Amino acid sequence: MASHTALYRELRESWARSLRARNMSPRTQQMYLHAAAQFGAYLTAEWPKVAPADLTREHVEGFLETFAAGKQAGDLDAFDGGRAPSTVSLTYRALQQWFAWLVEEDEIDADPTARMHAPIVPETPVPVLTDDQLRALLASCAGRRLVDRRDLALFRLLIDTGGRLDEIARLKVSDVDLEQQVCQVLGKGRRPRTLPFGVKTAEALDRYLRLRKTDKHADLPGLWLGEKGKGPLTANGVYQVVKRKGRLVGVPELHPHMFRHTMAHRWLVNEGTEGDLMQIAGWKSRQMLGRYGASAAAERARDAHKRLGLGDRL
Repeated sequence: MASHTALYRELRESWARSLRARNMSPRTQQMYLHAAAQFGAYLTAEWPKVAPADLTREHVEGFLETFAAGKQAGDLDAFDGGRAPSTVSLTYRALQQWFAWLVEEDEIDADPTARMHAPIVPETPVPVLTDDQLRALLASCAGRRLVDRRDLALFRLLIDTGGRLDEIARLKVSDVDLEQQVCQVLGKGRRPRTLPFGVKTAEALDRYLRLRKTDKHADLPGLWLGEKGKGPLTANGVYQVVKRKGRLVGVPELHPHMFRHTMAHRWLVNEGTEGDLMQIAGWKSRQMLGRYGASAAAERARDAHKRLGLGDRL
């Protein structure tokens, strides 16, 4: 019996058209299709004669075990140290979407994950940045060059709003309202959201936008311009700016999402309401609030312990 590699590839192409027709975000499409392609690479290496209709739980569990361990399997690359549990969980959930589509299209009779449990993701502390680290990042952007003013405005906006990387990176000049001190972003699920920012962020943006007008790409809509007249930054370009500054100030593990964690932490520690935070962060579920708020709850509990001093009363 011949390999079914070509068939799986054709089905993924059809699924890609379906995802585009559903107007799903490019990032979600990429994640879903990448998971299906990785599963296909595993099948080609380990189960080349298994047709879609013959897929079972055994094949999915075998893939997840190989994927989590970071083992080599044909075009499924090895990964030193294995994949993070959160990555394995996201990949599993993306595969569930893939199998659901196959069922809808009558390509398979049953979802092979129907009786499976999602991979467990251990609860780990969410890293947050200290005030000293945030001040060091802002100080590293001192200067009058376009790139200096861009970076200061970028970091202040990340610190102030806790916006996601894609949301902040894809901002257009027209999305920023300095008078109202808000910017309009397109969040997950393509839901528009308004992010407020403070006076210092508005000042940093104003200084950047005034100097931006002198750049040869000033007429382009993208807010963040690259160095040496290279045009607007991509999301990856913004990510690299953050990583570079992190290494410069001694925070090599810095990544854009840490600002989101940190904003939520600082909001709750300073007694901001949970409902307002959910609105600003764009969360529909309180589950996300619990995850992001865990560090703040722990800090409040420590402060309460010090204040009460029950052990010191004896």
